[in-house]
Parts: sequence; C-alpha cells; structure tokens
Amino acid sequence: MKAFTNANPGDLKRAAALAAEAHAQGRTAAIVGGGSDLLGMVKDHLISPDVLVNLKAISGLDRVASRGGALTVGGQITLDALGRDPLVRRQHAVLAEAAESVGTPQIRNVGTLAGNICQRPWCWYFRNGFPCLKNGGNMCYAAGGENQFHAIFGGGPSHIVHPSDTAVALLALDASFRIVGSGGSAAPSGERLVPAGEFFTLPRVDPSRENVLAKDDVLADIRVPAARRGTRSTYHKVLDREAWTHAVVSAAVVLEMDQQICRSARVVLGGVAPIPWRLPEVDQMLAGRRITQDLASKAGDAAVAGARPLAKNGYKVPLTKNLVRRTLIDLAARPQGDR
Repeated sequence: MKAFTNANPGDLKRAAALAAEAHAQGRTAAIVGGGSDLLGMVKDHLISPDVLVNLKAISGLDRVASRGGALTVGGQITLDALGRDPLVRRQHAVLAEAAESVGTPQIRNVGTLAGNICQRPWCWYFRNGFPCLKNGGNMCYAAGGENQFHAIFGGGPSHIVHPSDTAVALLALDASFRIVGSGGSAAPSGERLVPAGEFFTLPRVDPSRENVLAKDDVLADIRVPAARRGTRSTYHKVLDREAWTHAVVSAAVVLEMDQQICRSARVVLGGVAPIPWRLPEVDQMLAGRRITQDLASKAGDAAVAGARPLAKNGYKVPLTKNLVRRTLIDLAARPQGDR
C-alpha cells in the first residue's frame, strides 16, 4: 500500500475543496465515512488514493432531524443507529428494516448511510481486478460468464446490480439527496438537491460509475418527505445464504392505505438491476384498489414484465415475482396504523 495523506476538514465545503484540489494536482482523492467498502477496495488494489478526505471530524452529519414531519438524515449516521432510530422506525419502517438488513452487526456499527448508498458493485469480475467496464476495460465479463447474481433489468453494457439496501428503500420513499461540491458551472453554490430517482445512473450513461456524484462531491444528507396518513411500508430481502451477503432480490414497498383500499403505491426492487429498480406499472395497478391475493399475484407478474435474464440468473424472475406478491399481501394485511 502506498503512502497517502489523511485530511480532516471541519466542514463539507472544505471536504469538497480538498478533493477538488487533489484532482487538480493530478492526485486521487477518496471521501471517507465509515470506510468499510473503501478499505476493501484498497486491499484488493482496485483504488490507491493519494488523499483520504475524512468526514468524521465534521459535526452534525450523523443525526436524524424532523421538521413538519419530514426527516433529514445525516449521511454519516451508522446503519445500526439508523435502524434503531425511533423517528425512522415509527414513520418509515422500510428504511429502518433496510438498514438493519445490511451485512453483520460489525459492519452496521461502522458503515454509514452515505457509504451504503454509494458503495461500488460487488461483481466478482470487478472486485477481482478483471479489466472489465467498471475497471476501465471494454467488456463485461459477466455477460457471457458467471452471472448468477447479475441484472435481469437495465443491464448493458455492464450487467452489475446495485448492492445498496437503503437506496432501494429511499427511492420507494421518494427521498432526495443533498450533495455538496466545491462549486462549478452546474452548481455555482456548490450545493444541490437531487431526487433519488435521478441520483443513480445506468451503465449505458457511463459504465464506469453508478451515480451522479462528481469527484469532488460529498453526499451530505438525505431528505425524506413526511409520511401521509395511512402510509405503511416494509423491506423484504432474499439472500442466497444466512451469513452476510447482499440481496439476491429485494423489494421496498410503500403503500398509502385508506382502510382496505390502496390510494397510492411505490414498489422498488433491489438486486435485479444496476440501479434501484422502480415499477411504475405495478404502482398504477395497485392505486385505488383493494389488495387481494389475486391482485397481488397480477402485480407479481407485472413486476417481471420486460425482464431479460442472462444464461445463469433466470431463477431471479420467479423469485422476484413471488417476493413482490408476498410482500404486498403481508403489508396490506397489517393492522391500520402499523407502519
């Protein structure tokens, strides 16, 4: 491991400026929160930063605040603290459940919300240093290789899946991400608010990245709108083993209920696409209707419309279909007021 400089800025703008200065000098900079994914990538020789911009010295980035029912969640809150936060658990169970499903207790005690959202893919070709699209190469080895856990939606030219559990929940909650940068033509103030639906990017936009963050950008906090009356939510995740691993398929579901009638729905999938995958057709199918076994089955069928599995991951199609069906039935059957 080569020598690097550790910088401890006192605020986010200084953090972004330090990253921008390093890049302007031809040096590489990495933003550090919990550092669990970054450490793994350094050990695997996937990155070798010259400057580590450590956010831990900046106060106030690990809190949950409420204003008018809307929540502001600091990007540096640990996943353990997020999963246990009473405001989050009471108002947005889907986010608490997603946070507490990540990894192991040791990882959740260190890993941050921003880090979980921005972590790099866990494709074995990428993580093992193959010269693939994610590593600056010109091909996706998974397309014709070992693709058991790769994308069935939105793939091409890269077929990775987005690994974050919390990102799936936040898209279902229609959250927005506050990003602080060093300032530029796109955002002269150095700060912008990006809807979750616009934050993540498909490989066809740029196969080397998964989101809109520039090299000097920091994900500061996440804004979650107030839950409307009758809203209930949940996160269900399927793993290939009980020990620590990422979702094979997951579903975040947010329903706004009026007694037995679903006024509106947001269903988002994880583990099946290079970004958290929204299902607007399913949302429309559920709106204004009572969620019965039959409707939930039809929603499951609609959830996999357009799926394009690779040679070894076709099992994800029925798995996704049944996960959506079961999650909808479970959530719709919960007592009124149980979020």
